[in-house]
Amino acid sequence: MPNLLAGESMVLPPIKQHWIVLAKGLFLPSLIGLVLLLIVDGPVDLGFGDWRVPLNLIVLVALAGVGYLVWLNWQAATLTVTDQRVILELGIVIRTTKVIPLDRVQDVSTRQTPVGQLLDYGSVEIDTAGAIANELFTYAAHPEMLRDQVFVLSEQLRRGL
Repeated sequence: MPNLLAGESMVLPPIKQHWIVLAKGLFLPSLIGLVLLLIVDGPVDLGFGDWRVPLNLIVLVALAGVGYLVWLNWQAATLTVTDQRVILELGIVIRTTKVIPLDRVQDVSTRQTPVGQLLDYGSVEIDTAGAIANELFTYAAHPEMLRDQVFVLSEQLRRGL
């Protein structure tokens, strides 16, 4: 959860990336782990003998470690909308925080693939004025709701409402 400025309040709770990020991050390691377990314990005896149990444990511990890192990375990626700014936080080891003042927001756009439309996730791009680079938050859950909320808040701030 980001640190808020004095007098600042959250408009939306921090938005996480969609669960599809977890599924994509776990697919390949799980597949590799399954293949390794089949090699060690498969129907064909490859001569692992007494090493079967330790090898199985190593594969399972490695798979659990990778799963935990994928989960931590997913937990760390958030986009928070306050009444004054948009805060994008990414990463667990190297933490990146980007802050976009709402009065600098020029446009907010979304992009959804057919699967993203079906599962309600997509990318949200926030175009900003001046030297601040445009920011992209990928795999955002409910991207259209997020786009509309940021756009309405930036318009209200610009009009002094």
